[in-house]
Amino acid sequence: MRRITDSPPCILQNYRVSQDQGTTMLVKTMKGFISVLALVLAATTANATPSGNALSKNNTANKAQLSQLEAVYEALIKEKPARNFANRQPAILKASFSPNASASNKSKTFSKRLHVTATAYTSHVDQTDSTPNIAAWGDRLYPGMKSIAVSRDLLYVYGLKHGQKVRIKGLDGEYAVLDKMNKRWKKKIDIYMGMDKRKAFQWGRRKVEILWN
Repeated sequence: MRRITDSPPCILQNYRVSQDQGTTMLVKTMKGFISVLALVLAATTANATPSGNALSKNNTANKAQLSQLEAVYEALIKEKPARNFANRQPAILKASFSPNASASNKSKTFSKRLHVTATAYTSHVDQTDSTPNIAAWGDRLYPGMKSIAVSRDLLYVYGLKHGQKVRIKGLDGEYAVLDKMNKRWKKKIDIYMGMDKRKAFQWGRRKVEILWN
């Protein structure tokens, strides 16, 4: 198992942020618990009678426990400033998360768009040829990659090119043009789905809009 000290800097820093936040929550929880225990102890003491020996013993034990908790609480309070949480967190958050990344991806504009028929295929011989993992231009396909095969009119008439990134409306991410379909097809794309035949069959045949620049 990897140790924390073997982790990349951003992971180690995020671990420290979580550790710091956990300590802060512990301090607040202990402070509240001490306050409640002090109130209970005060109420119990006020209702105690001279003959209540058992109650007196309980009060003594509660006072001892309260003293111990207060000591731990004071130790945590003294430790917290020394760890300098406030100065460290902004740099860590800036390094580990970029809030503008997803926003810039969604705001990307495209100059070309076309409605096509979309089917799906996999790397099985019965759906491709004798080299199901090798695309028309020699690219190697592997499960998980976002790629499509396109009908040849999309290349020669509509201007798509090998390796071009295409957005399929309704799906996340962009798909690279890495394969060609049989020349009999027109205005059609085939979405690559690795080895998952069930997923390809579930997709079926749909009308979609593709966007590119």
